[in-house]
Amino acid sequence: MATFAAVTPKRFTVADYHRLIELGFLTENDRVELIRGELMQMVAKGTPHTVCNTSLVYELTILLQGRAIVRGQEPITLPPNSEPEPDLVIAHSRGDRYLSGHPTPADILLVAEVADATLKYDQQVKLPLYAESGISDYWIFNLVASCLEVYTQPYQDLQGNFGYASKQIFLPHTVVNLPGFPDLSVDLSKVFP
Repeated sequence: MATFAAVTPKRFTVADYHRLIELGFLTENDRVELIRGELMQMVAKGTPHTVCNTSLVYELTILLQGRAIVRGQEPITLPPNSEPEPDLVIAHSRGDRYLSGHPTPADILLVAEVADATLKYDQQVKLPLYAESGISDYWIFNLVASCLEVYTQPYQDLQGNFGYASKQIFLPHTVVNLPGFPDLSVDLSKVFP
């Protein structure tokens, strides 16, 4: 009788992932992101998702002009083994505009995902990842229920699971303050499709 060694998937670090890109194994056309060491295929975006994300980036870029950097669907680095590409990130302004490296948790004021087909993934996989990384503010534009889910106060429970202690729901006709900018708010009616 043959004995087989346990089969385990190859997990990648952020450095491994960057090396795969440098060597040409991964290109812009591959549409993958690194989540907890695994290469995850990104879902194609439908029209409502695209309209919401475009509107969100537009509105926040106008509001934050010169005060922070707004990044749309660009990578962030969450050491040691994740480099997701959230729909929107607000990061501290930096002179090099992050040429020397993608924003890390210390740089990030807000991470936002626009979710329809990816709703469960954004709530069950990305939410604990962002909480574990210390991202203080995580928003999900829930297109299924037509609401904004605002998560704050990341924590770890006694079983080692990560989440957010506070969750608030905002409907599309409300105005929401931007984290880190108490004098600025976004009108959700200008964002939701």
